[in-house]
Amino acid sequence: MGMLAERYPDDKERGNAMGIALGGLALGVLIGPPFGGVMFQFVGKSAPFLILAVLALGDGLLQLLVLQPAVVKQEEVAPTLGELCTDPYIIIAAGAITFANMGIGMLEPSLPLWMMDTMGAPEWQLGAAFIPASISYLIGTNLFGPLGHLMGRWLASLLGLFIIGICLMSIPSATNINHLIAPNAGLGFAIGMVDSSMMPELGYLVDLRHSAVYGSVYSIGDVAFCLGFAIGPALSGTLVKHFGFEWMLYGVAIINFLYAPMMYCLKSPPAKNHGERQGLMYGEKSSVRYVTYKNEDEEEN
Repeated sequence: MGMLAERYPDDKERGNAMGIALGGLALGVLIGPPFGGVMFQFVGKSAPFLILAVLALGDGLLQLLVLQPAVVKQEEVAPTLGELCTDPYIIIAAGAITFANMGIGMLEPSLPLWMMDTMGAPEWQLGAAFIPASISYLIGTNLFGPLGHLMGRWLASLLGLFIIGICLMSIPSATNINHLIAPNAGLGFAIGMVDSSMMPELGYLVDLRHSAVYGSVYSIGDVAFCLGFAIGPALSGTLVKHFGFEWMLYGVAIINFLYAPMMYCLKSPPAKNHGERQGLMYGEKSSVRYVTYKNEDEEEN
């Protein structure tokens, strides 16, 4: 993400590129389970790991040849991790990523068990229930890369958090796997809305309020993403035991509903760069406001 932010300084192009990159995440989640199952059954248990190792090595070689990475001295002073972690706008954007992914993180370990208990679902349905979420996430990330820039990424993320809450509250009413298709598809699509909006937003906030060095801010974004998938599975068992599957999802939905209005803070965040530089984001090109000054012995500049 940091590489994409650096390669695509234009905010619109950056959003498009990051949407495609996040689509790769969805594609991996979608292809991974059936690929692993087929390789395990027909080739052997080591086959999927060996094939992925070869693909990873090939991808690394392609990056060396095409991207030609090199150590480049930064002209701008990179913001420290402490500065970024204390920036409230960056924390708000990172929080949206965490809460958006927390719901699916809680569903992954608990939904299959709930399906077996309430539906008597066969084993093949336990993994298949997540396929609509993966497909719709792939669509959502690619769609809201450019669309988020047009409508406002704060608004896309706000709507996404609301949709996540609605879908989570709809899941416990399902009585068979067909009833899970719509809420899971909506959940994946809405998470794609949030991720593809907030990842470019992190780069924009660094440009606007700090300096155009992106490694640290995308480490925060990645931690936020992983935190949602860490908190979800860690708490789901305890929450289901004490409150039940239904109220666990209701609780996560309420958190998303309460957090959604925070996205309004990202509508027009203030600049904090040197001078009077002002970034304009939604539907307009970025601009710089210059301050004129005059000394007694100099002409106006």
